[in-house]
Amino acid sequence: MKLRIIALALSLFTISGCDDYLEKPPLDSLTDETYWTSESNVRSFSWGFYTSYFSGYGSGYTWGKFFSSQTLNDDFAPSSPTQFRRTVPTAATNSYWTFSYVRKANIFLDRIQTVPMSDEAIQHWSGVARFFRAMEYHDLVKQFGDVPWYESELDQTNTEELFRPRDSREFVMDRVLEDFEFAINNVRIKDGNDGLTVNRAVVIAYMSRIFLFEGTWQKYHNGNSEKAKEYLEASKNAALTLINMGEYSLGNYREVFNSLNLAGNPEVILYRHYEPGILTHALNSYNNMEPQTGVSKDAIDAYLAEDGLPISISPLYKGDKGIENVMANRDPRMYATLVSNELRLNGIASNYSTTGFATHKFLNEVIKDEPEGSSNLNYTDSPVMRYGEVLMNYAEAAAELATVGGPVLSQADLDLSINVLRDRPGVMLPHLEVSGESVAVNGMSYDDPARDPEISSIIWEIRRERRIELMMEGFRTDDLKRWKKLEYSDTQANSDINKGAWIRRIDYPELQSSVTLSEGEEGYIIPATAAVSQRLFEDPKVYLDPVPLDQITLYEQNGVTLTQNPGW
Repeated sequence: MKLRIIALALSLFTISGCDDYLEKPPLDSLTDETYWTSESNVRSFSWGFYTSYFSGYGSGYTWGKFFSSQTLNDDFAPSSPTQFRRTVPTAATNSYWTFSYVRKANIFLDRIQTVPMSDEAIQHWSGVARFFRAMEYHDLVKQFGDVPWYESELDQTNTEELFRPRDSREFVMDRVLEDFEFAINNVRIKDGNDGLTVNRAVVIAYMSRIFLFEGTWQKYHNGNSEKAKEYLEASKNAALTLINMGEYSLGNYREVFNSLNLAGNPEVILYRHYEPGILTHALNSYNNMEPQTGVSKDAIDAYLAEDGLPISISPLYKGDKGIENVMANRDPRMYATLVSNELRLNGIASNYSTTGFATHKFLNEVIKDEPEGSSNLNYTDSPVMRYGEVLMNYAEAAAELATVGGPVLSQADLDLSINVLRDRPGVMLPHLEVSGESVAVNGMSYDDPARDPEISSIIWEIRRERRIELMMEGFRTDDLKRWKKLEYSDTQANSDINKGAWIRRIDYPELQSSVTLSEGEEGYIIPATAAVSQRLFEDPKVYLDPVPLDQITLYEQNGVTLTQNPGW
């Protein structure tokens, strides 16, 4: 950990320092000449990227990308729903419309070439630098669409490059694809501590994620089947490469999220390690002692029955009157994710949930009553990239690729991916089967009555599987965006995302009077009651964030037009 802190300081120095005026390196400070002298220093510099891209459970009271870090979706039912962006920022900040990490990656890439080390080492670290550049550009494109592409460190006097117009999304993502291809061919198969360091498997896994996002964006937003096919092929091939490596497998679902040490876990490709008193977080405590933003009825209803059928058509489903009925005969991942033996209600439980449904996916029971299990002292390790996600990436990429000119989705594709997830120890759900244009389990074709009619049965079921497998891991908002389905998160149009458990007030005399039920004295808990707090999806412009006004003005002052995103 100390090494990472030092590395971050070194990174910031390298980015912000101006040493052109130096005639020779001073003996008591770091410069390009004194720092870029060994592979060890190169490795130290790389740590400065890790907390930005591999945040895990965050630190202190932040939660990284997990749990409710992405609440603008249909999984959570908060009392005050996150709203869609309504205004254009007046100014860029260090976290909005910033290219500092692009610059940092380009400096890294440039300086590596000067370090006295083997050609193999130069190629490896160049691959790592290009991987981080690709990661940053994916984030920028995901947020803004078209952005200027910079492939080298900028001279601050070069106004032509500094005020470069936005390059097209497709141009930038083609460059990102080139960076990934270079990284896959050059990053070491093994390097440093396994699971804690970027290696080839990490690059391949992220390639499957990023190009699934971009391929589906091109299909659903741009109608560009050619680009969609190219990017989906990249995603599918990357996932298949990792599958064929045979290095990863699935074990206990919950242990991926609540273990004190993930070293050696067969599913974990990359993780963030925590140490008591050195680096800790608060997610374990939130799953144990704190009031929670509850899981929505919409998300609860998405879990299949244990016969592999949607609850609306499964004879095993016992209804939603009472926690015992809700939880009976369901996908075992539901029990690993949610507290199954009680509702936690405001006025009755101090660690209540806004919906009554509480989560324990991230809770380690061994430390939950110890000081390290409370507050921001938690030290459970966090998965950053896991094999379960890669399997889902493969399944969806294969299904979507079939709609844009790729091979027809086969049973073998499902058996390589979703059915491996269903065969996970402790899950063991019936296999999903291809049945003509539909789907089946145990030879029985079915069609979910709740299916969005714009989505085919097979893609609907793959999306369901993704939602369940990755529940609360920070993917759902991005998924709705790339599918062009943010309307699912409208609390009026999709009222089940503003509902929780069904209860009767008479059964809970201590229930807070502020808890509203859908039918007065009984019904579903309604977390967000005020009309002004409802989240309405009214304008597709929110799929992309606006460019800050000061940047448009600054460009104009330098004779260049910086275009704004549509609708803003």
